[in-house]
Amino acid sequence: MATTAPSATPNDLLGVTKTLDLLAPRWSVWVLMTVSSQPLRYAEFKPRLPWLADGQLHPRLRHLTNAGVIERTEYAPRHVTYGLTSRGAALLPVLSVIASWGDTYLEKELGANKHTGELDPERIAPAQNIDDAVALLAPRHATPILFSLQARGTATAKTLATEAMPGYGLTAVYKPLERLVADGLVTASGTGGYQLTASGRALAPVFQAISAWATAPAPEPDGSRTRGPGAAPSQNCSGPWATTPTRLPAPAVPAAPPVRPALTTTPPGGPAWQPGDLFSHQIPARPISPAGDPRR
Repeated sequence: MATTAPSATPNDLLGVTKTLDLLAPRWSVWVLMTVSSQPLRYAEFKPRLPWLADGQLHPRLRHLTNAGVIERTEYAPRHVTYGLTSRGAALLPVLSVIASWGDTYLEKELGANKHTGELDPERIAPAQNIDDAVALLAPRHATPILFSLQARGTATAKTLATEAMPGYGLTAVYKPLERLVADGLVTASGTGGYQLTASGRALAPVFQAISAWATAPAPEPDGSRTRGPGAAPSQNCSGPWATTPTRLPAPAVPAAPPVRPALTTTPPGGPAWQPGDLFSHQIPARPISPAGDPRR
């Protein structure tokens, strides 16, 4: 049984858990991806996120604005747009890494291919893969336990309780461990210890990407934009909701809406998401089982 000390630093773990908390509220990922190509006015979100009930969008925008990944810009009292800050744009490649893990390791339903008649895995949109993956990682104590097992390979419940849940008794570690086992990320070793499954081990690049984003220096505010007289500078950082508006001259209305680039085209700062990448389904996601169970 490996007994080496964990290699992850406290800053790595703290950055990952805080970022997962940022993404965890439902629909937050959808809102981020919706503004990945261009800033939008409040009313323009509804056609793109039609399943959001009235009153759900405003709290998500507030949450993401205060976190510094979305910027609220006020051109006039009733002309406000929401767009990514440079910090938010830097998060898009991280979302791609999470989506790739979900696409590879989360179970999928099988359906008949309309062209060949054969059973093929259903297509899961990147937004759904990210949301499902975050739902597995965000619960309290899940990430510290996974970090510890990634460093050790195999560890007993007592070791995990000491490293991942300091201040808690030994019995407190069993509930999060049971959840991680049920989610297919951890398995019992058979010798009284626990270790990561293949899907759990494959989370290493996900945690690395999140940690790199979380610990990167905050970008300097963009001072290149023209602002109206007396306008406060636009900040790419968190701040109270009531003080975030920035008054700018209203932009010209385009003759036609811009064409969004294909998903395979990567603009500076991250991918541009297709409208089809934003949808939800009600089937709970689980990593693919060793037996090859196709359920998602």
